[in-house]
Amino acid sequence: MASVGSSRWRQRMLIAPPFLWLVVMSLLPFILVLAIALSSVRVGMPPYKPLFTWNGALLNISLNFENFQFVLSNSIYARAYLNSVKIALISTALTLLLAYPLAYGISRCRDNWRSLLVFLVIVPFWSSLLIRVYSWMVILSNDGLLNSLLLKIGLIDQPLHIMNTQTAIYIGIVYTYLPFMVLPIYSNLAAADRTLIEAARDLGCSSFQAFWRVTFPLSLPGVAAGCALVFIPVIGEFVVPDLLGGADTQMIGRTIWMEFFNNRDWPVASAVTVLLLALLVIPIVLLQSRLSKARV
Repeated sequence: MASVGSSRWRQRMLIAPPFLWLVVMSLLPFILVLAIALSSVRVGMPPYKPLFTWNGALLNISLNFENFQFVLSNSIYARAYLNSVKIALISTALTLLLAYPLAYGISRCRDNWRSLLVFLVIVPFWSSLLIRVYSWMVILSNDGLLNSLLLKIGLIDQPLHIMNTQTAIYIGIVYTYLPFMVLPIYSNLAAADRTLIEAARDLGCSSFQAFWRVTFPLSLPGVAAGCALVFIPVIGEFVVPDLLGGADTQMIGRTIWMEFFNNRDWPVASAVTVLLLALLVIPIVLLQSRLSKARV
């Protein structure tokens, strides 16, 4: 009995640091944002009224749910949510289409080449995101490098209008988040048992059939992880749409920024943030629940 108790104590001590990290870095900020979302706007610092006030010996609690009602009833925020989901879905699909062949090619290379190719994939992370996005602004502008090259070789007669369009947003997002898709897929493909593919070929499968029936199913956990790593941050992306898409781009990240810094309406901005988190977390929790039941 003593050994069982000590084993449980060691397990709890092992889990405690990451659990405390999640509480401090995730749960507490969310509670703060939720508290601001349930408050009322005011002129001053901070620009919201406190939820709890003391009136002599009594504690007054004033919760304001009108911020959530305002966000849910306003079509501007609905369009921003839907546009963000659409851009995130298309960007994730485009990133997957580019990342899967790249990850597959790296996994099929010789061992001494793999490290170099993986290193080249993650090299862009060594520079600032702003510098990389500004570089795409130089490339995609009307008098930028791309239009200059196409005009010089005679493929176009007038500059292509790419900047401040959704095409520029997709280019910037795919470029920015490509490593997040490549690395988990490559990890699964590199760890796959090659003997299974050889067995499939020995049983009469063609190269494509062996890939589709063996390799691709084995890589699905990496595909799922990569899609999550791309879709979740893209849906709240602010920098790329703001710089490459221009002022007319209506995404939820830009909407939150405008509410915080332009309108100075922190409660409404926090309500938009809480609803965005619910939009992301609830489907993931339901999916995980279904997958857990399916495994059982």
